[in-house]
Amino acid sequence: MFFGSTPVLLWLFFLSLSPLTKAKVPAIIVFGDSSVDSGNNNLISTVLKSNFQPYGRDFYGGQPTGRFCNGRIPPDFISEAFGLKPAIPAYLDPAYNISDFATGVCFASAGTGYDNATSKVLNVIPLWKELEYYKEYQGKLRSYVGENKANEILREALYLMSLGTNDFLENYYVFPTRKSQFSVRQYQDFLLGLGENFVRELHALGVRKISITGLPPMGCLPLERATNILGQNDCVPEYNNVASGFNRKLEGLVAKLNKELPGMRMVSAPAYDIFYQIITRPSLFGFEVTGVACCSAGTFEMSYLCNQYNPFTCSDANKYVFWDAFHPTEKTNKIISDHLIPLLLAMFSH
Repeated sequence: MFFGSTPVLLWLFFLSLSPLTKAKVPAIIVFGDSSVDSGNNNLISTVLKSNFQPYGRDFYGGQPTGRFCNGRIPPDFISEAFGLKPAIPAYLDPAYNISDFATGVCFASAGTGYDNATSKVLNVIPLWKELEYYKEYQGKLRSYVGENKANEILREALYLMSLGTNDFLENYYVFPTRKSQFSVRQYQDFLLGLGENFVRELHALGVRKISITGLPPMGCLPLERATNILGQNDCVPEYNNVASGFNRKLEGLVAKLNKELPGMRMVSAPAYDIFYQIITRPSLFGFEVTGVACCSAGTFEMSYLCNQYNPFTCSDANKYVFWDAFHPTEKTNKIISDHLIPLLLAMFSH
């Protein structure tokens, strides 16, 4: 009875994990902003790009891809965790086609938001256009694998949504229009209304599994800290409070849509708290620098201001929470992703 029981127990243990490792998610499909854009902005006429060094220096082959990071971003890690490819291609990238997109595709655009007015600030892809590209993709997928198989992929795929920061930091707090129309609370509700409409449209197109990420502690982004001179370059509490309030409302919206939309399984991915822990207690996670970013002087540089000719860029991004003034390093992205992945596997892998 006891002879050889340890291997048997190990076998039973790994057998119990098999639903996680053979996840019933055939593709990862991504909507949102620069937190999840894998390179769509490379192909549009905007100043908001990152397809040049030192972006991507820790990516496969040290190649810049248009990800606003030194390496991979959360959808890449999530895809890999579901047993799919380790990097999700951008839909507009001509190096890829429908055979690549069948197991994962990104429609996200850096600089966009729920609000169409936000996408106009830097001339990027608005959320409605991301949806149009997705409809186009559905048609291509049906031609490629057939109607039934395509419908199965589209139904069982996990859809990731991550956006909203730009609506506040590039739009509401910068330009007078929305501020004259809405209080902060009203603008939160306005954005969530747009988000709700977007999810309802996705549901009508056959989407059933969605993970939506709320706002990060946006008052702690190096760009905001650099301009918070009166606050000794600390985090901006107002922006963090707005983010937390938005996230609470988002959780309520997710609960509502799960009740109202038949077959919908939707989760609000809780990224704020782990991100805030990393920023405020960096040494626990192996970081040394949290107030400024790795690239350039690390205060306000991103996109073209973060380039290979800048002599101040750090040599080891793993010591830094942020890569540029707005975006986390690959190491931070991985820690946040690893925090979310068990929830996503438990929720969507059966």
